[in-house]
Amino acid sequence: MNKSLVLILSGIILVGGVAAFFIMQPPKYQPSTTGFLKPGNLELVAQGELIYEQSCAACHGVNLEGQDNWRSPDEEGFLPAPPHDESGHTWHHRDELLFDLTKFGSAAFAGENFKSRMPQFEGLLSDEDIIAVLSYIKSTWPEEIQKRHDELDAQPQ
Repeated sequence: MNKSLVLILSGIILVGGVAAFFIMQPPKYQPSTTGFLKPGNLELVAQGELIYEQSCAACHGVNLEGQDNWRSPDEEGFLPAPPHDESGHTWHHRDELLFDLTKFGSAAFAGENFKSRMPQFEGLLSDEDIIAVLSYIKSTWPEEIQKRHDELDAQPQ
């Protein structure tokens, strides 16, 4: 075998091995029945607050207050952005569902006929960014609400 062919084959094997390694890696986001949001991680919460301000506050409000009449569809049939503070329903959902709604959008769960302006953030925010934002949101809830949310996440599915 000549040297060029050996080098080419070696390169192909190397590239294939590297590709296989990355393909076989488990995803960084691992659903959990015990929850994975970390409202006590101050660094993560600070990162999440910045991302929230850039990506979420325009609709959900700087103070997580949501839009007016968020429970009723607007003139076009779209539901306004709900609050993420304790007055909203965010804390009624498990970490996994909150993550999935943020990443994949509400239509993935409520069906295509569900009218919401909530975009899917897949490809816009990393899984770690989404977890940071959700951890920030959870960090703003009163202790009793955080505890109730933790209890919800601890329940078997």
